[in-house]
Amino acid sequence: AHVVNRVAAPRSRTSLAPSIAFTVLALVLSIGAYVIAGYGKRGQLPATFVLYATIFAAGYAGALLAIRAFAPRADPALFPTAAVLVGLGFAMIFRLSGGLAAEQATWIVVGLIAFALTVIVVRDARMLDAYTYTIGLLGLVLLLLPVVPGIGQTINGARLWVQIGPLGFQPAEIGKVLVVIFLASYLTQKRELLQVATSRIGPLRLPPAKHLGPVLLAWGASLAILFLQRDLGASLLYFGIFVVMLWVATGRAAYLVIGLILFVAGAYIGWLLFDHVQLRVDIWLHALDPAKVFDQGFGQLAQAQFGMASGGLVGTGLGQGSPGLIPFASTDFIFAAIGEELGLLGSTAILLLYLVLVGKGLRVGLRAPDAFSTLLAVGLSTLVALQAFVIVGGVTRIIPLTGVTLPFVSYGGSSLVSNFVLLGLLVRVSSGPLAPRERTSRGGAA
Repeated sequence: AHVVNRVAAPRSRTSLAPSIAFTVLALVLSIGAYVIAGYGKRGQLPATFVLYATIFAAGYAGALLAIRAFAPRADPALFPTAAVLVGLGFAMIFRLSGGLAAEQATWIVVGLIAFALTVIVVRDARMLDAYTYTIGLLGLVLLLLPVVPGIGQTINGARLWVQIGPLGFQPAEIGKVLVVIFLASYLTQKRELLQVATSRIGPLRLPPAKHLGPVLLAWGASLAILFLQRDLGASLLYFGIFVVMLWVATGRAAYLVIGLILFVAGAYIGWLLFDHVQLRVDIWLHALDPAKVFDQGFGQLAQAQFGMASGGLVGTGLGQGSPGLIPFASTDFIFAAIGEELGLLGSTAILLLYLVLVGKGLRVGLRAPDAFSTLLAVGLSTLVALQAFVIVGGVTRIIPLTGVTLPFVSYGGSSLVSNFVLLGLLVRVSSGPLAPRERTSRGGAA
């Protein structure tokens, strides 16, 4: 998928009817899931129904108005698809803990505001291309902030959190988005050099050795994250995003092969050096071993497997299962909780929603008129896809479990807000730049 500069015909404003219909559907599904969870849990309408229904209705309506005013040509299904994921995730969190639901509702409001501000402030995605190294440096600082003594915290074996006074957050969540923006800008500038192939190994044509430096640098950065933060999931995520974006920018399959080889080598090095990684692999291989199933770590994954198995085809129903037996059910294992109470059909529906969201994002990239916008949309979509694959694959034992959150669904303010910013950028690329006359009519600079 070689990126080239294209001249696209101006896109017309999308019809209002699909946007309203999809948003209303997302609102109905979100509130409906919350109400069903309340009835399943306590047999009555939740006492907080008016509050949470108002938050969802006002928030979704406000987001729709922001899109119509500042991104009128955006794909009408992008925001509603993410909104359904947010609503279903909130219903499951409410079912697990009313206290966590109150916090998640607050973060949903903050995330929707961040989404609207992203759409309003970023009038043209290409404006980000002018701050390549500033954005890259800021992203790097956020990624490494948890290793700073005094503010970084280690939780569940990974050093991901920063605690500054009463405020605790994961800076890497927004750092991921900034890294994608940096890579889109950097690869747009360097893609011609990276496309040159002067040597051949079998069927693969390779660029000069000096131009393989970015791949090796990204590999080294991913290993540094693994060494400093002991976070296998983040290491896989960053390196995977870079390799995919590099392949899209150059069209060279050799980068995929080289990336795969380097990933296998890095994973093996991590397994040799870190007990934490070895434990994750051991849990992955022996989660249902009767001699270990009650051990810490092994029991988490075993309970997730038991929960999904008890859900069967259609699930026990929201509020009718026992997902509370699954440790970290609202964060790392929320997909297992969904599998128990919504069954195979509900789990498949969640995966299909991600398929729609990622597919729409890739389609936005294909239709973008310039290389930077293409790489930005592809990178953001790949970020969502890899996060979903890593956590779902870990819960279902396709790969070793890592501490990555399920986008838009899992409990957590840092993740939710950063994903709403990501969604806002996708909406902006989908709509294209705000036309000068549209900026003038909305008080912007002509």
